[in-house]
Amino acid sequence: MRVAILGCGYVGLRLGRRLTDAGHDVVGVRRSDDGLAAIEDAGFEAVRADLTDAASLASVPDADWLVYAASAGGRGADAARTAYVDGLRTVVETFGDRASSPDRLVYTSSTGVYGDHEGDWVDESTTPDPATERQRVLLEAERIALSEAADRGIDGTVVRFGGLYGPDRYRMDRYLDGPVTDGYLNSIHGDDAAGAVAHLLTADVARGEVVLAVDDEPVSKWEFADWLAEECGVSPPEKWTVAERAAAEGSVSRRARANKRCANDRLHELGYDFRYPTVRDGFRPAIRAFRGE
Repeated sequence: MRVAILGCGYVGLRLGRRLTDAGHDVVGVRRSDDGLAAIEDAGFEAVRADLTDAASLASVPDADWLVYAASAGGRGADAARTAYVDGLRTVVETFGDRASSPDRLVYTSSTGVYGDHEGDWVDESTTPDPATERQRVLLEAERIALSEAADRGIDGTVVRFGGLYGPDRYRMDRYLDGPVTDGYLNSIHGDDAAGAVAHLLTADVARGEVVLAVDDEPVSKWEFADWLAEECGVSPPEKWTVAERAAAEGSVSRRARANKRCANDRLHELGYDFRYPTVRDGFRPAIRAFRGE
């Protein structure tokens, strides 16, 4: 298949390598020189384009599959709206109007759209309750990926990622230095994030669906921090409740208060097998590196 990975960054590079190795014709799309160089280093074609500019997208060849994995240049809602809503709508309209339009679109979203569930379980049937304007923007982009894409004959799939980690994103200091605030981690290794998207495309499943992409074990941040400290041979970090953090910092954002456990049963039902089923499995290389092994 011909595949265009739009916003080909942390997950996109891994996805591009995987699909290229499987015999697909892949192009990665970025704007920056460094981004384009990273795509070329990963072994597939790099194309420069601005996803919010229809004229710029003319440089991207026709594709059977589109993967929209762009990230916002800033943390604010305005940057998110530009990257996720404006960019995705421009892509859907531009590619949908082509004589050879895509068959499928995968949009990578976030489990953040669920908001706070006080530690309870959520899955694809749970109604989202975004805690921030940025998360509401993500949910709006999901509608574009499913409804507006379908209006143009493109089958959309939304993949809601948990917290991405892996090489260059282990952020060990968060857990080893502390203080660590109570709550659950819902994570997925970068290799499994790419693997899940590749599976949904190549197995031709989840058209028109939302799929949670998280590993098998939501884990208590406190328990994970203690485990990581023990594995690294250091003292456990200080731990705070949300109330203690609020007292120390003056306030805690709704995003930071959001606490839930995300279920991945649907992803398993669709046939995906994890390389790193738990965050403990995924952190082993980082622990060995920390210990100098």
